[in-house]
Amino acid sequence: QVHYVESGGGLVQPGGSLRLACVASGSIFNIFAIRWYRQAPGKAREGVASVAHGSQTYYHDPVKGRFTISRDDAKNTVYLQMNNLKPEDTGVYHCNRGGWGYEADAPWGPGTLVIVSS
Repeated sequence: QVHYVESGGGLVQPGGSLRLACVASGSIFNIFAIRWYRQAPGKAREGVASVAHGSQTYYHDPVKGRFTISRDDAKNTVYLQMNNLKPEDTGVYHCNRGGWGYEADAPWGPGTLVIVSS
């Protein structure tokens, strides 16, 4: 089973940018869709953006126009470029299978913490 390790989080001011990376422990070539999720303090985990083969992408409304998801199957890595960050983007970010009818199926790791604050 593939496991994911996320990195790239940190403390950033509103309006700033971060680039998250999610490296899989094995090949993601056969994983059709991978999603970035986030969990804000005291809230349930929610989907943020998904990417499928053929560079198909889907963004949840709160991040449309600000976030860009991409995947590099040769590096078993999925990226999330986050621009114009807002305080409500604060949370722990994870990646896992998801989107296009697929649900998460890998164990959740520690994720990477993003804090947007002045």
